Amino acid sequence: MTYSAGSGGPLGPGVGASADGRGLVRRRRRRWVRYGVGAVAVVVLGVGVAGWVVYVKLDGNITPDEAAAAELARYAKERPTSLVKDAQNILLIGSDSRSGDGNEKYGRDSGTERSDTTILLHLAAGRRSATAVSLPRDLMVNVPGCLRADGKRTAPMFAMFNYAFQTGGSACTIRTVEKLTGVRIDHHVVVDFSGFKDVVDAVDGVEVCLKEAISDKDAGLRLPAGKVTLDGEQALGYVRARKSLGNGSDTDRMDRQQRFLGALVNKVQSNDVLLNPVKLYPVLDAATSSLTTDPELASLRGLYELVRGLRDIPTEHVQFLTVPRESYVYNANRDQLVEPEAEKLFERLRTDLPVVVSKEVPTNASPSESGDHGPYRSGAVRRAASGVFSPTPPAPTFRGNTAAEDSCG
Repeated sequence: MTYSAGSGGPLGPGVGASADGRGLVRRRRRRWVRYGVGAVAVVVLGVGVAGWVVYVKLDGNITPDEAAAAELARYAKERPTSLVKDAQNILLIGSDSRSGDGNEKYGRDSGTERSDTTILLHLAAGRRSATAVSLPRDLMVNVPGCLRADGKRTAPMFAMFNYAFQTGGSACTIRTVEKLTGVRIDHHVVVDFSGFKDVVDAVDGVEVCLKEAISDKDAGLRLPAGKVTLDGEQALGYVRARKSLGNGSDTDRMDRQQRFLGALVNKVQSNDVLLNPVKLYPVLDAATSSLTTDPELASLRGLYELVRGLRDIPTEHVQFLTVPRESYVYNANRDQLVEPEAEKLFERLRTDLPVVVSKEVPTNASPSESGDHGPYRSGAVRRAASGVFSPTPPAPTFRGNTAAEDSCG
């Protein structure tokens, strides 16, 4: 006995038709599921490809400093060793190269770069703090014999610190700093004018506080007093100006640079940038496009490993100071280190001990007069080799500021 699809069956009229309908529905559902999975796969693949393109773009922006790496390897035996595991020291070099887009307005490019700004950045083990020490370009130092760009080698010389970069680039600067401080430089980063401007513009400007209005034709600045948000061009003029701002000294200029960097750190650490991909990508693109680093850092992975611990450092533990120095005894327009204060600072960086900064430090204050500072306060004790407890001397205090301090405060 046979039955047509619509005539009913052994179980009653219409049952066969209902089963076929449910089967059709199930087939359609499976088809839409397949379409949906396929669409999701396309989207995921698209996002993955886009992410890879972005990664390759940013990764390729960074220039590895192979020449410096080769030169430093040549002098590996004379370089200081790292004393504290996980602590790192990075030399940040601001180049005054005029070769970047729009940089020609800052002067004629003579073909010789100079280090407009040099900062020794110490990252404490466990990333509990970051200490940035400015090294004056006019500081008189012993510059070792270095390899010049033309392949010739210079003789060791007692000269201005700026001479090292001008003569032998980043490798010569690193060797000079290591001889001066005894601190092992783990990484180095060179950034030019164009990169600095682009980073500031990428974060939509940086707010500073001006005690008085600025009108500086040479720096291209015309700004009112009070809180002002500087764009990249204005920021570059602000941190480089010497003649019209403050007392015209390099000391005032470095203080201004440190305050600005503190404000920039605050801006970059804000959720408005870090948690906003639309803003974060331009910052990363601008930063990586302007960087020349040691080969180990010359990748997104290398930079990520370096900075991932920095995002959690409280701004009050991000410190800025200038190495203790005074006018050079034979030339008031040059600088020399103030001892033993400078060596005390270098020793703390080498051994990863806390560095304490304050806006105002009496020039005749000894370490014991610097006040109470946490575990190094005068009431603390330490166990001597003999087993007898003795007072722990307080940490010396250096003139400086932190990223948490409001320049308008």
